[in-house]
Amino acid sequence: MAGNTKNYKKPVQNDQSLDYGKLPPQATDLEDAVLGAIMLEKDAIIAVMDIIKPESFYKDAHQKIFSAVLDLSQKLQPIDILTVTEELRRRDQLDEVGGPFYITQLTSRVASAAHIEYHARIIAQKYIQRELIRVSSEIQTKAYDDSVDVNDLIDFSESELFRVAEGNIKKETTKINVLIKEAISQIEEAGKREDGLSGVPSGYTNLDRVTSGWQRSDLVIIAARPSMGKTAFVLSMTKNIAVDHNRGVAMFSLEMSSVQLVNRLIVSETGLPSEKIRNGKLEPFEWEQLEYRIKKLVDAPIYIDDTPAISVFELRAKCRRLMSQHDIDIIIIDYLQLMSGTNDNKGNREQEVSMISRSLKGIAKELNVPIIALSQLNRSVELRSGTKRPQLSDLRESGAIEQDADMVLFIHRPEKYGIIEDEDGNSTRGMAEIILAKHRNGALADIKLRFREELARFEDLDNEFVTSFQEENGKNGGALTFGSKMNKENSSKDKDIFDLGHNVNFENEAPF
Repeated sequence: MAGNTKNYKKPVQNDQSLDYGKLPPQATDLEDAVLGAIMLEKDAIIAVMDIIKPESFYKDAHQKIFSAVLDLSQKLQPIDILTVTEELRRRDQLDEVGGPFYITQLTSRVASAAHIEYHARIIAQKYIQRELIRVSSEIQTKAYDDSVDVNDLIDFSESELFRVAEGNIKKETTKINVLIKEAISQIEEAGKREDGLSGVPSGYTNLDRVTSGWQRSDLVIIAARPSMGKTAFVLSMTKNIAVDHNRGVAMFSLEMSSVQLVNRLIVSETGLPSEKIRNGKLEPFEWEQLEYRIKKLVDAPIYIDDTPAISVFELRAKCRRLMSQHDIDIIIIDYLQLMSGTNDNKGNREQEVSMISRSLKGIAKELNVPIIALSQLNRSVELRSGTKRPQLSDLRESGAIEQDADMVLFIHRPEKYGIIEDEDGNSTRGMAEIILAKHRNGALADIKLRFREELARFEDLDNEFVTSFQEENGKNGGALTFGSKMNKENSSKDKDIFDLGHNVNFENEAPF
């Protein structure tokens, strides 16, 4: 019999020894037990497939065996000694794992699958420990390298650690009675607020009326063609949120520098011409106007990051760090298509954008804050006849953006296309429509705002419209159309000349 036995290779394990003189954390006996139990009981794989993955195993042979088991499970084929052996033979890996004898040996080391889930969790923990050791070793190597920028090293460290966490820490299910208590608590909290909003207010009356504010864990996409005012809209909203409502805003600008953004905020808040802000040619009264008007901006909880081509892993790391240091209520990204996906450069751009939008939704859920991401629309809008109103199909580079988003809003300014009157004969000059085209948890709506192009500022309208509920032959999916009221704060404060002495002290109240 011995003469007929084929000389199979002895199973090998990963050479993961480190310079510390120790073997990495492992539980090879439990790996044997889990694999054996899977081949003994047909439903055992169901209990562990969301806990461990092939790389969770320390032994290379065990990784290959579990990978074969997963393939059989996905094909809805039975899992036992014979089918696993045959699958490994088909892959030309049977010799590498130790042959049929080793597969049979695994099943002899366990009596049942009674404790398989507990064993799998220990294997997963050992894998996370090994990954943390690997990452810390890389961090240590880079830390000794004087050519590596320390800020880049911090971002790398956080990104790698969160990558380990994202791939291995699974969220447990929660019984509904716990969730009901949480839901009731949120309802009670919303009822106590004077504005009746359950989320972060945008500062636009009728938009907030429809959305009840930007909701926690929501991914909100705000899309438009270039030069429609995407950045101006979120900057106006940032001012409303941070200055008027004292809520923390984290803004990631991938297109403009942080100073450029602040200059636009200054123009919007002071009413001074943008060219004067750029060249600094201000009259004495204009300096006084600037100094007084920006007092509120100075103390506003606004945090701006202008890292170009930021990846989703860097974004997550920066957001988590910001939230640990400050009270951040909302995250804004300008804009989605300028983000980068992973570093492996696999797949096309559409797949990369899909991964980015899916990751942004994951970050919103993980951090429990709303994320607003600006997005470009494709050229089909401009080629369309008629009103050129954007549609969900116009979202650029990926249909996954529409799927992942909880809300999709379009900024539409008809006058940009030479349309100076709407269908009712009303002037469109200085008017902007915020089209709520997707609302996972509420009604669709068209909200009209005023756009002051010279200030790059969006405002509520200065005259009240009658709220009308209409269906435009299905064009807007039964959308609600709202007018709006002017912000009281802006109606009386926009003055160009101030009768003040120069060098206004930020701590003193102005005499008007």
